[in-house]
Amino acid sequence: MVNDAFMGKKQLLVIHEGKEYYGCCEMCKERIPKEASVRIAIDPFSKKEVDKAEATIAITGNQGEVSYFESETNYRSFFNNLN
Repeated sequence: MVNDAFMGKKQLLVIHEGKEYYGCCEMCKERIPKEASVRIAIDPFSKKEVDKAEATIAITGNQGEVSYFESETNYRSFFNNLN
């Protein structure tokens, strides 16, 4: 979640305020609880702020980049508008 990329391997679970976040290394485990900016993203469809732990996550880039959506409906609308 910190790198906003699909890592292709199991990630480290980090519980913060009762929510599940994931990091790739010990540095991520430290950053997730301390830095709100790594827990938040902007939904590319609605342009609203979303909590990554509550988002619908999808690979949206050619290099494994991921985007976070408020809902599955926003995810589907985003991709329907690309075509």
